[in-house]
Amino acid sequence: MTDKERQEGTAVTTPPYASDALAEGTVDAVVIGGGAAGLNGALILARSRRSVVVIDSGSPRNAPAEAVHGLIALDGTPPSEILRRGREQVRQYGGRVVHGAVVSAESAAPSADGDLRFTVTLADGRHITARRILVATGLRDVLPQVPGLAEHWGHSVVHCPYCHGWEVRDEPIGILATGPASIGHAYLFRQLTEDLTYFTHGTDLDEDSRARFAARGIRVIDTPVTEVVDDEDGALAGLRLADGQVVARRVVAVAAPMQARSQGLEGLGLPMQELPGKGRGFASGLAGITEVPGVWVAGNATDLVAQVGASAAAGALAGADINRMLAIADTDAALQEIAEASPEAATR
Repeated sequence: MTDKERQEGTAVTTPPYASDALAEGTVDAVVIGGGAAGLNGALILARSRRSVVVIDSGSPRNAPAEAVHGLIALDGTPPSEILRRGREQVRQYGGRVVHGAVVSAESAAPSADGDLRFTVTLADGRHITARRILVATGLRDVLPQVPGLAEHWGHSVVHCPYCHGWEVRDEPIGILATGPASIGHAYLFRQLTEDLTYFTHGTDLDEDSRARFAARGIRVIDTPVTEVVDDEDGALAGLRLADGQVVARRVVAVAAPMQARSQGLEGLGLPMQELPGKGRGFASGLAGITEVPGVWVAGNATDLVAQVGASAAAGALAGADINRMLAIADTDAALQEIAEASPEAATR
């Protein structure tokens, strides 16, 4: 199985929703990605009376999860319900949400007054022109090549102790190591259960960590894992080792490397950054600004470990900064128009 196939194994397409028509002409902003970051960015822009279009492929990272947790006032709400409400709220202020996949996004010729322009093209051939772009495509988790693992992703195979920990408390949990980051992962899940087994799965585990694990009652197994074993009802029952032994587990936690979704965005030339122990995402500065003028990024596409609340907040900051820069551009254009109409008036 290739990395691409493993990444796609964690992506779940949600049921289709009513799609708005793609706006004609030039809009103030196109938001690529309809998750928490993208929708909140669009909400800020729409409430600022900006014309904004969200392009959403309908495959959010958290689609397999039954509920979002750790988000005050919305704890326990299904991800699909949060997104449904978000789309409605964006539309309430005149924003549009369009179901589609972006296949290319690139700079276009500037306007007559020198303002930036971008062209975004969808898989079905439609395209839209925008003054600014917010990239909020999220990420994919790259799972280890263990048969049966992806099928339980988001249910019995989890990654975040804060998103899923309470729901799997006191269960027999296995940590399937992917690298050094899994060591810290083990300590966090040990807080949730006394029955924790660490499967090194070909990764290094130094003697100090082994001693610390022993002190916390964490069992270590060095024999490689070959597959996930289900019970007769299809529930996760354990992990089979290379020697044939099956270690009973009800939950497996994996600190999987994460990769920002970048397909179709190559034409923007956005710089990427490697985050040791985490994965690869888009590089960004304050409020999601990037090195590419006119392009911002927010949410898991740049902050790989952000939960839903943090992603939404990042989208809001980016949306506000886009509005600020558009306001400056609008004023520059108005001043230029006055200067061209009456050069003397512009210099008074």
